[in-house]
Amino acid sequence: MSKIKPAQGAPYARIMGVGGYRPTRIVPNEVILEKIDSSDEWIRSRSGIATRHWANDEETVAAMSIEASGKAIADAGIRPDQIGAVVVSTVSHFSQTPAIATEIADKLGTDRAAAFDISAGCAGFGYGLTLAKGMVVEGSAEYVLVIGVERLSDLTDLEDRATAFLFGDGAGAVVVGPSKVPAIGPTVWGSEGDKAGTIKQTVPWDKFHIGDTSQLPLDSEGNIKFPAITQEGQAVFRWAVFEMAKVAQQALDAAGIAPEDLDVFIPHQANMRIIDSMVKTLKLPEHVTVARDVETTGNTSAASIPLAMERLLATGRAKSGDTALVIGFGAGLVYAATVVTLP
Repeated sequence: MSKIKPAQGAPYARIMGVGGYRPTRIVPNEVILEKIDSSDEWIRSRSGIATRHWANDEETVAAMSIEASGKAIADAGIRPDQIGAVVVSTVSHFSQTPAIATEIADKLGTDRAAAFDISAGCAGFGYGLTLAKGMVVEGSAEYVLVIGVERLSDLTDLEDRATAFLFGDGAGAVVVGPSKVPAIGPTVWGSEGDKAGTIKQTVPWDKFHIGDTSQLPLDSEGNIKFPAITQEGQAVFRWAVFEMAKVAQQALDAAGIAPEDLDVFIPHQANMRIIDSMVKTLKLPEHVTVARDVETTGNTSAASIPLAMERLLATGRAKSGDTALVIGFGAGLVYAATVVTLP
């Protein structure tokens, strides 16, 4: 017989509040076209993106996270010192250690909350949400703050015609807490590491560490390029369209939800064509509200789902209590999908 006392958590978990922060600078496609041979029409037709937000020097990963988190905590109706854990998903915090989550937890005024970063690319919000749900149900934290935040403008090669127009900056946050009824469904998640090379950092950090610059890429003026995100666009597009629709359906099945029972669909905001293809493949009814935040926000990786969620609620296109399917997918290749009740 085990001597370990069983966990004393909540029966279920739910998203209690959501908040977002978009940098003040809005960057239209015309700015992107200054360094690549393309057109506004081509960018819009390929991605659906018209504008994106880029952070200034003051809009750091931590600063944007704190702004978004403050809104989420207020929306949840709790105090910062009630937060038991802070989970931050990001690939654009450039200090290897300590985790940026510790700084955020402190500046928000939590009472020594557990704090850590995860790196799961565009699926990072789904990964963080799943971890938060487990903490609340297991009892290690009553309230968990999940943040998706990126400054992808720092990892964008403005001379790369395939990716220069894709990425934006921002932060989205949710508070996960106890619930008496199921409000976050089972997560369908996984990885396909054999496809890891389709989205990757152009140059690993150790190439700079060893001082060997012979293998480092140069810009048009002969200067060494900072590492950037690169991808094989067609391979990623095909994978997202065909494989992620299957994952989304699996998440619906796991939650016992039929497409006609959905109110809202919030996919990762990577590409409008991917979103539209998934809607068609899933055969979502016309009454389902679909997040298409990518048009004005671009691809913000881990921040894209909470940012889109917040905008839908703020504009009244979605309402509290709606049933929403969320799915994130990206570098790794990794993915995570679940059905949630909106706060």
